Amino acid sequence: MPKIIPQLIEKLLVIVHFLLSLALTVQNKKKDKSVFGKACTEKSLRHMQIEVKSNDAGKRLDKFLASKDLGLSRSGIQRLIRDGHIKVKGYDKTPPRFKIRFGDSIDVRIPAPKPLVIKAIPIPLTIVYEDNHLLVLEKPAGLVVHPGAGNEDYTLVHGLLWHCKDLSGIGGYLRPGIVHRLDKDTSGLLVVAKDDKTHLRLAEQFKTGTVKKTYLALVRGHFPDRSGRLDAAIGRHPINRKKMSIRSRNGKAALTEWQVLEELRGASLMSVKIHTGRTHQIRVHMSSMGHPVLGDSLYGGPTEFRLDHTLIPIPRQMLHASELQFIHPITGEEKKWESQLPEDMSLVLDKLRSLDMGDPGSGV
Repeated sequence: MPKIIPQLIEKLLVIVHFLLSLALTVQNKKKDKSVFGKACTEKSLRHMQIEVKSNDAGKRLDKFLASKDLGLSRSGIQRLIRDGHIKVKGYDKTPPRFKIRFGDSIDVRIPAPKPLVIKAIPIPLTIVYEDNHLLVLEKPAGLVVHPGAGNEDYTLVHGLLWHCKDLSGIGGYLRPGIVHRLDKDTSGLLVVAKDDKTHLRLAEQFKTGTVKKTYLALVRGHFPDRSGRLDAAIGRHPINRKKMSIRSRNGKAALTEWQVLEELRGASLMSVKIHTGRTHQIRVHMSSMGHPVLGDSLYGGPTEFRLDHTLIPIPRQMLHASELQFIHPITGEEKKWESQLPEDMSLVLDKLRSLDMGDPGSGV
């Protein structure tokens, strides 16, 4: 009996040692895992502290950060502020319009881009120019530029992802490379950025109005003058939220120049230049002057023309982005592209030309 007890004690000590070793191993693995997780998190963020100097006091938070070369657009900065990734120390939450003060410390955390979940689709693209930084293409009518409510599976972005290996991420994971847009039923020239530097510099040109955009439009009726301009702010329609209006209380400045190229029976072919890029700008301005774009039912444009015994169907809004000009954001070269009228718009124009002018009529 006395010999058995030491043997039992020895076995118990071995078991205890094993259990202690096992517990220590598990603890170390948990520790390693937590450190690894932390390291991954830190790598997925750009984290910085920005101090406000005296000459920046009183500026809006979003405008101040937009001037700091963070590689983000102002709208992107606003999203980060609203999502809580950008904070002013001492405040739980601040809006983008928050006025900063001298000595404020701004905590900026830029999350890693979300993985792109949009499936690339081999959509035929008519590309008129392409280099390592950007491409210019002709968007057909009927194709939405980027995914959104009701248009999630077949957009220009889906086709761009098939064509390009890399696109600028500044527009967000739903709008890669998209610097500006054309409405679904507007055809014509569109520029796409392949990298963030190109995107930011192009966006600045659009903002300052150095990008020159010209459209061809078929509108209802005749103008008393051969050319003119309309300077009228545009904002969301007070009742119909799908529309824009010049009667909005919170409208943004919008300037449109127009020139009559040809008078047709009940309609006019116009050259239209926009110096701002408001949503539906040409459609709203033309409609406000009593000359809506043909086929634009949202703003009063007729979807068919009945003249004498002739019926001319209007398949979509008769608006085409025909010229695009800007300074190449990397090379500094001045670039310009022109696009001919697409077949559907040319067909309507030819039918209108074939009618005897006679009485101009209303063409509805």
